[in-house]
Amino acid sequence: MPHSHNVTEFIFLGFSSSQQVQRLSFVIFLLLYIAIVLGNLLLILTVVSSTSLGSPMYFFLSCLSLVEICYSSTTAPKLISDLLADRKAISVWGCMAQLFFMHFFGGAEIFLLTVMAYDRYVAICKPLHYTTIMNRRVCAVLVGIAWAGGFVHSIGQILLIFRLPFCGPNVIDHYFCDVLPLLKLVCSDTFLVGLLIVANGGTLSVISFVVLLASYVVILVHLRTRSSEGRRKALSTCASHITVVTLFFAPLVFICLRPSATLPVDKLVAVFYTVVTPLLNPVIYSLRNAEVKKAMENLWIRTVKLMTDRG
Repeated sequence: MPHSHNVTEFIFLGFSSSQQVQRLSFVIFLLLYIAIVLGNLLLILTVVSSTSLGSPMYFFLSCLSLVEICYSSTTAPKLISDLLADRKAISVWGCMAQLFFMHFFGGAEIFLLTVMAYDRYVAICKPLHYTTIMNRRVCAVLVGIAWAGGFVHSIGQILLIFRLPFCGPNVIDHYFCDVLPLLKLVCSDTFLVGLLIVANGGTLSVISFVVLLASYVVILVHLRTRSSEGRRKALSTCASHITVVTLFFAPLVFICLRPSATLPVDKLVAVFYTVVTPLLNPVIYSLRNAEVKKAMENLWIRTVKLMTDRG
């Protein structure tokens, strides 16, 4: 680290200094994190084990669930352990690692949601060529591009923050390391860095969101020529994705497209996109998709039968 780094660790303020509130929060966030991991693992297992869910849409869905587990795991375990700790500290290196992986998995999710929108566009607008265009090789390449895009985005963010001088104070008014709270602790002018960060994170979010909106506008225009039953079936496959996209991008755009300043509501907004959205994704996709619900039922029946036979 450069000599200008006099700080060796950061201290999180968290949500509240009340011990009672922290204990209650510990139980709530622990249950939420367990639900995130189990829910997304169940969705992955259902897709992998079911022959009826072999289309690219479900392959991308299982990849999204994997990203959600990784994404929430960058902040939730530390948050949960800190709720029982008297001193909520993280080393500078640990802070940079948390920052890197959060933007890595968050960027990968943005690209993956865009890929899923493209998949729906091909399936609805070019149904006769769908299996040719979205073959296994293309799907694997698109997922690889999503992970690579997240990596490049995260490297850009970490390079902007890594060499900034942290001379003190070292108290972060948040529950995890993120760009905007860290910028408040830098002992030099951060105007240019703040602009670059907005250009990197904010532009990525806005461009991806515009591409997603454009793809669904094209889909809606194309559906005008379909029968009412065809429109209903096509829209039902898109409704879950649109809901997830809205839940993910609304708080993200709020955080990214602002000057380099923090607001009291930022913690609650951060809870939404780091905990609530990863929790809701498997629920949304399973409840609104008859094929996924049927595959889950079959998986449960096979599991019970296997356990009964072994017993």
